[in-house]
Order: sequence, then structure tokens, then C-alpha cells
Amino acid sequence: MEASKETQSEMDEARDIDNLKRVEAALFVSGKFLSQEELVALTDLNPILLNRSLNALSERYGEDSAIEVVKNGDLWKMDVKTEHHSIATRIASGSEEFSKAEQETLAIIAYKQPITQNRIVHVRGNKAYDHVKRFMELGLIVRKRVGRTWELTLSNDFYDYFNVKDRNAFKSAELEMGEG
Repeated sequence: MEASKETQSEMDEARDIDNLKRVEAALFVSGKFLSQEELVALTDLNPILLNRSLNALSERYGEDSAIEVVKNGDLWKMDVKTEHHSIATRIASGSEEFSKAEQETLAIIAYKQPITQNRIVHVRGNKAYDHVKRFMELGLIVRKRVGRTWELTLSNDFYDYFNVKDRNAFKSAELEMGEG
């Protein structure tokens, strides 16, 4: 009877490791926040086993890792820790993050949103068309047709990309900058 307990324990441990790997793979490959329902569908785990695996992964990627498992409400994501974002961004974008001109264009969009593309081009020049195109490709902004131009606002991916956890605090900072 004792041997069967050991065998069962080994089987449980192997199952837990497999579950952990499934969840880790889903979070790693997605690169975005996933709901519990999405993770259940992707991993074929029940919610209890999923939560156990998510908690184990959060512990695994503790202080000694450049990776973290981020929980935002009921959503989960695997991400590079804030102190290593510049490295990840350079690799992901294929360049040194953004040029100074692109940074300035994105800052204006973030500060003045919603803002028309017409206005951005008027303020930043014709190169702003290229900047807006790149931001759209990266999913950092969304646009909506307004007359003959586009209205630009930050997307949810912008906040994820720059690891802004508290979007309301970000908006409050925008308002404070406008008041100064």
C-alpha cells in the first residue's frame, strides 16, 4: 500500500508539472492579457487547477527572474519586469525603441487624446503619417474615422506595452500636466 501512495504522489507531481507548463506556454506565446475562460480553453484545465498553476508560476517567476506573471483584475499575462522593458522593447521593435521624433508624436497623442491625425501632422509635420502607421502596426493606438481624417486615441495595448498598470493614474497625470 505504501508503494502505491508513492506512485500516486509521483503521478500527481507529474500532472502538476504538466499543467504548469501548459499555462506557462499559453501566457508566454499570447503576449497579452488572457481571462480565466481563455486560459481554461487554451490549456484544458479546470479553473481550480488553472489557479493553482497560475499561483505556482507567479512564485516561480519571483525576485530572481526578469519575467513576471502579472494579474490585472481577472486577467493574466506573462511580461518582462519593468526594469528590463527597454531591452525587450528594442528587441520587439527591431530598433532602439522609438526615435525621438516618434516618442514626441506618441507623447502628443497620449497627452491630447483624442486628437485628429490632421492636427498631429500639422504640429509634427508629414513624418507623423509614418509614426501613426507604425503605432497602428504595433497596436499602440486606435483610430476612428472623423470626417476626412482620423481621430487617434491610445489603445489598451499601449498601456500593456509600456506596462502602465493603473490607467486611471496615467489619465490623472495627463490632466495634471495639462493644468500646469
